[in-house]
Amino acid sequence: MLAVREQYPFYGGRKIRHRLQSAGVDRPPAASTITAVLRRNGLLAPERRMKRDWQRFEEAAPNGLWQMDFKGHIPLSKGRCHPLTVLDDHSRFCIRLAACANEQGSTVRNQLLAAFQLYGLPERMLMDNGAPWGSSGQSQHTRFTAWLIRLGVTVSHGRPNHPQTQGKEERFHRTLKLEVLGRRPVWHDHAEMQTAFDTWRSEYNHERPHEALGLAAPASRYNPSPRQLPSTLPPVEYDADLEARRVKGNGSIKFKGRYFFVGKAFAGDPVGIKQVGESAWDLYYCHQRLGRINASQNV
Repeated sequence: MLAVREQYPFYGGRKIRHRLQSAGVDRPPAASTITAVLRRNGLLAPERRMKRDWQRFEEAAPNGLWQMDFKGHIPLSKGRCHPLTVLDDHSRFCIRLAACANEQGSTVRNQLLAAFQLYGLPERMLMDNGAPWGSSGQSQHTRFTAWLIRLGVTVSHGRPNHPQTQGKEERFHRTLKLEVLGRRPVWHDHAEMQTAFDTWRSEYNHERPHEALGLAAPASRYNPSPRQLPSTLPPVEYDADLEARRVKGNGSIKFKGRYFFVGKAFAGDPVGIKQVGESAWDLYYCHQRLGRINASQNV
């Protein structure tokens, strides 16, 4: 068991026992026994108890929800790296782990295009309110999220100052830091870091036992999405029961003689307006509901 620990220095008792079973060891020691041996040999860090004030959730099937975030910047010998991570919520399968040179929308778009070509489109994506997929202005959306919506992906943003909304991403980042980023004092360049990411991602997805999955590997619960990336960006169209209004350069539309702010992310494109009450209308961009306006008030 100590040999397994030497090979996988971040595994605890349960993961080591699972690894021994997978290797064909007959009647491996109980996980508690292995943990005790590790502790006697000074191989366990002090336990940390974390206060949790949120409920766990899990998407019912693969590709129902992907979570995406940047893992802060990592100093390099010259410059710095911005690791981009994308996780499937149901399986914890790491869709993308990229050593990016920046956090610009065009960079993230290229990474997602590669992911969509490999795994298809998710139904929904969850991200925080930071750039390039969030805005601190009147509208949460950016040109980047508008692009996702046009592809048929519903965009969700976490509550401001509530990182637990993306708890799986937060947990994945801690594991990434412990098992990859923290194992070298200095990283040379993006290529070196990407090589390390690719090696670890394969192990994480296909071999590493995951506590939340009953020690199964994420790949055992993941299948690519049947929703394929379209060859061209679909047009912005609405059914006959929605009234279309084109968004001006300042992010507003004119409706019922009044101006309403929709968001600069949609400038030049039409939004759909559907009446839901005597003076209330829901706003849509493609399939996604953006909010509600009251025609008796100027917004």
